[in-house]
Amino acid sequence: MIQQQILKPLLIPRMQIQASTSPYEMSGDYENIATLDTAQYGKIQALMDDSSIEEIWINSPKRIFIARAGISQLTNLVLTDDEVKNLVERLLMWGGRRLDLSHPFVDARLPDGSRLHVSIPEVTAKHWAINIRKHLLRGKSIEDLMQLGVMDEAIALFLSKCVENGLNILVSGSTQAGKTTLLNALIGKTPLNSRVITVEEVFELRPRIPDCVALQTRPANLQGEGEIPLRRLIKEALRMRPSHLIVGEIREAESLDLLIALNSGLPGMATIHANSGKDAIAKLQTLPLLAGENISHNFIAPVVANAIDIVVHVGMDSSGYRRVSEVLYVSGRIEGERVECEELFRIDQKLNENSHDASEREKSHVTAVIDSKTLPNFNHRYSTGLGDINRVFKNNRQENNG
Repeated sequence: MIQQQILKPLLIPRMQIQASTSPYEMSGDYENIATLDTAQYGKIQALMDDSSIEEIWINSPKRIFIARAGISQLTNLVLTDDEVKNLVERLLMWGGRRLDLSHPFVDARLPDGSRLHVSIPEVTAKHWAINIRKHLLRGKSIEDLMQLGVMDEAIALFLSKCVENGLNILVSGSTQAGKTTLLNALIGKTPLNSRVITVEEVFELRPRIPDCVALQTRPANLQGEGEIPLRRLIKEALRMRPSHLIVGEIREAESLDLLIALNSGLPGMATIHANSGKDAIAKLQTLPLLAGENISHNFIAPVVANAIDIVVHVGMDSSGYRRVSEVLYVSGRIEGERVECEELFRIDQKLNENSHDASEREKSHVTAVIDSKTLPNFNHRYSTGLGDINRVFKNNRQENNG
């Protein structure tokens, strides 16, 4: 009974906001959005204001951690149980999401674009578990990512050209590798006359393009009704005259709906959790099987081979900085039910190990070396679509041979 009384304040309706909570309808005023309520974070406000902190998580009132450059640290901050619960209550007021004994998990987007996840007992052993993945305003464009050392100029030009010409791109990587950041930057390279529809579990993408509609899933209500999953959103998005379809992350059966959409000739992009680019394609061949018993590997393999053109894998290096670690293209060949991928770029990360300056290390040189054996096959497949992409490869090859 006590726990139910504590949870009762969290069963709150969505606040009446003058405009849609979609991040695309906020007039591009992203840098100032955090000023909506600077006191909402309470005792963790200083952690939220620190731009070097990427994520904050609370295991218990006395165990509060942060992550900087991919490295976790225990803070000396101590809260009470009531302060933790009051913090969650304030944060959920903006997003209008529910948290109670029947829904012990919640994902929500915060006013500054950060992502909130909360788990409560009896799912957790004793304390409320809170994760806040901050939305850091760095790397908003491909050019920004290039300046930060995430990729070199050849990869930046190549990926930009791929997006401009409607190739389908799968961004893979581990948690916190920078998949969403890269996807957001790639969306910015769509032609100006594009109509982009994004589909996400929780709003995270913030592309700066004129014609964009953001769709977000919705959990069921107290009666178990009204749920809107990703599969439904993808189908609805196809009725909205998209020129590009973007799925924030594919995890389960919605992968089948995305593949079918891409096979219809609609350009698109998505992210997926995987350990490598090839693992991402292998996983993409498995996830659609969750859609039903009538879906087989024999059916999925050619669908994947025809739907995905490029795989970009991102990860963290030893210093905690995010890098593009490989770029593959899907050749379209199938060997033993396995879709074949070929390496387009090998990444040679020449980090400045002698530097103790974080900013200098962050901009350390990352060279993309073209695989000359794969290049002719790629150019043959896309000879009519990529225009002067040969120049990108040629310039990069001359620099690396120079």
